[in-house]
Amino acid sequence: MQTASQQRHVVAAAYLGWTLDAFDFFIMVFVLRNIAETFSTTITAVTIAILLTLAMRALGAWIFGRMADRFGRRPTLMLDVLMYSVLELATAFSPTLTVFFILRALYGIAMGGEWGVGASLTMESIPAKWRGPVSGLLQAGYPSGYLLASIVYWIAFPLVGWRGMFVIGALPAFLVLYIRRAVPESPDWAARRAAGPHPSIWQVLGRNVGLTVYVVVLMTAFNFFSHGSQDLYPTFLQVQHKFSTGTVATIAIIYNIGAILGGIGFGALSQHIGRRAAIVIAAVAALPVIPLWAFAASPFALGLGAFLMQICVQGAWGVIPAHLNELSPAEIRGTFPGVTYQLGNLLAAANATIQSAIASSMGRNYSWPLAGVIAIVAVVIAVMVGFGREARHVQMHGAGAVPREV
Repeated sequence: MQTASQQRHVVAAAYLGWTLDAFDFFIMVFVLRNIAETFSTTITAVTIAILLTLAMRALGAWIFGRMADRFGRRPTLMLDVLMYSVLELATAFSPTLTVFFILRALYGIAMGGEWGVGASLTMESIPAKWRGPVSGLLQAGYPSGYLLASIVYWIAFPLVGWRGMFVIGALPAFLVLYIRRAVPESPDWAARRAAGPHPSIWQVLGRNVGLTVYVVVLMTAFNFFSHGSQDLYPTFLQVQHKFSTGTVATIAIIYNIGAILGGIGFGALSQHIGRRAAIVIAAVAALPVIPLWAFAASPFALGLGAFLMQICVQGAWGVIPAHLNELSPAEIRGTFPGVTYQLGNLLAAANATIQSAIASSMGRNYSWPLAGVIAIVAVVIAVMVGFGREARHVQMHGAGAVPREV
């Protein structure tokens, strides 16, 4: 049995792993225009790198998820963090756009592995009463990484340029030292390993086809919800509104603070009112914010709209680490949450390219493609979750733990 101190180290490591992974990813969204200028191409063409990163995350979730189920959560998490840090550093030295695309695709594999492994390690290590608040905290790592990227962009970009930004993105490699020193293995995984042979992943998936399809479709909508509201928003502010680097960074910092507050707040709320209710409230609340978020003109109004939007978007997302791990078949919890999440990412990977292409066809007006995506997926999420299943009280401490619908 882990001590409370060990459990806190697990939570800290998983939070930092996702924060720094997201930091490395979001460096990209601030420098799309600069990369395009370096390689003499268009912003839309450079967004293919985002598509490749998101698409390859599904492969990474499968590879690292299977490793986590076979070899343990802790060593797999260490390998994953090291891999995404090295690939982030290599990106800084891309000599051509083609090499840049290849490195971002490989980075996507590493990025895809972190969330599922870190979330399963955490949810299997903590008391059930912690799950909602910790779920919100873990998912808040994503906007925390975006916030960190915003600050680094504001301070460092004028000094180091876009290549230097990716060099800074290699620093998460030092997290491996902390994991190695302070983080124990999942007690649930250790108990399962000691219990002997268990069903193959294909047998388990065969018994849960309906659940798997449902979760993949749901996570597709969720990924359109997050990436549709985040990936091109700095470009929207730079290109359509022609705001300065400082103004863009300030707005990004403001909306990422909102995202952190939303993730933690709705995650904690879900422990009391249920996962479904918390997600539906957050998704529906995004709808009346759209006009301010996408169609306002002043930096203040857009900053306020973005702050409120990310409270809603990441509020819904804040419930997901707990919700997916609770729904997951216990035998493949290292693989199932991450793979279904990242398959949703794969299906939503073209979001930035689609939004950018529509904006270009409208004279570089990003307001309508941003608003359209969020309006559609907010409704889809509310309906799917509202009529879906929940397993808030599932036990995660033995081979017989099975999610029960509530």
